[in-house]
Amino acid sequence: MDSLRGLLSETGLMRARVRVEIEWLIALSDAGLAELPPLPGNAREFLRTLAVDFSAPQAARIKEIERVTNHDVKAVEYFLKEAVADNAELAGASEFIHFGCTSEDINNGAYALMIGEARSRSLRPALAALVSRLRTLAHRHAGVPMLSRTHGQTASPTTLGKEFANVLARLERAVANFDRVELLAKMNGAVGNYNAHLMAAPEIDWEALARSFVESLGLKFNPYTIQIEPHDYMAELFDAIARINTILIDLDRDLWGYVSLGYFRQRLKAGEVGSSTMPHKVNPIDFENSEGNLGVANALLRHFSEKLPVSRWQRDLTDSTVLRNIGVALGHALLGWDSCVRGLDKLELDQERIAADLDAAWEVLAEPIQTVMRRYSVANPYEQLKELTRGRRITAADLAAFIEKLEIPAPAKARLLALTPAGYTGKAAELASRI
Repeated sequence: MDSLRGLLSETGLMRARVRVEIEWLIALSDAGLAELPPLPGNAREFLRTLAVDFSAPQAARIKEIERVTNHDVKAVEYFLKEAVADNAELAGASEFIHFGCTSEDINNGAYALMIGEARSRSLRPALAALVSRLRTLAHRHAGVPMLSRTHGQTASPTTLGKEFANVLARLERAVANFDRVELLAKMNGAVGNYNAHLMAAPEIDWEALARSFVESLGLKFNPYTIQIEPHDYMAELFDAIARINTILIDLDRDLWGYVSLGYFRQRLKAGEVGSSTMPHKVNPIDFENSEGNLGVANALLRHFSEKLPVSRWQRDLTDSTVLRNIGVALGHALLGWDSCVRGLDKLELDQERIAADLDAAWEVLAEPIQTVMRRYSVANPYEQLKELTRGRRITAADLAAFIEKLEIPAPAKARLLALTPAGYTGKAAELASRI
């Protein structure tokens, strides 16, 4: 959370704006304008240090200027002009700070940089930790038979590891989509057409310069925009995070249920209590906290992805307030992911409980028996097993007596007689082991 706070706070936004303004000034100095020769190395280092060393005092000065300008980006421009005023190599370049720019030329690059750093420095490592935990659990429990519960009712067995593998496969696909989203930016003026640029310096290939500048920041250039970069990539990214969160909410709820069934105990921590009045309780609070935070995150993320790509005509300001809350949404997502990892790390398998559940559910073998009967053209196999098993528990002896009467080949009958609920897991262990 500390890393997100540094990146996505108001100070983080100011720092990113300062970086974009500085890099644009340096790019302009290399563009061939007679009035702005290439900045010397010392001047470039001075400028870039302003961004690298940007901290609370500089942010406070910008806010002080903003109280006069009532405009956040203009305050950044004036802050930089103050900063270079006493530098002999830069004082003459002062009016080229923010040259040709609308506020959104600075903002869109700043937000893309912030989101990119949040993805690489905070979100991706947290997801990697989740993926690692799930892979470990899938492999560790690959061969542990477990009763399935479709519709909450006893169903064909699986293995515990395969259930973790199912989530892991979904999560890896969702994370790959998250990774693939390209972060876009533009630098093309008030309505996206380089109007002022061409009037001031028609000899410059402004689109080529803008492309080169955006790509130098590690972003993808968007040549077709209104005043704002239209935020479609943000919608894609936030939708991708929401999809990850939905998968994990599904996991949280399943694990909550398995703890409730007693399949897992939770590792105890000294000093913790589960209830203010019931001393015995060990609640699955990590999965509950995870689910709650992921729900809040998704409520915001889905609003972002629906709202941000919509702007009246060439620009309205409704996106500005929404963008300020990116850190809130990603913070809740990160809290949810971390809580899920903590919950996973506390799980201890109760082998006896999970095995006992299977041994009390011989009715789940109705599926393989009727399927074998179908192969050998036994009349009404499904109906026969339905009459025997539906809505009631049966024993191993009940099934054995039914199988003995079947007119099927001896090897098939032997396979069915040897079958137990714990042994009826198909390829589950193999699938879990190889993920």
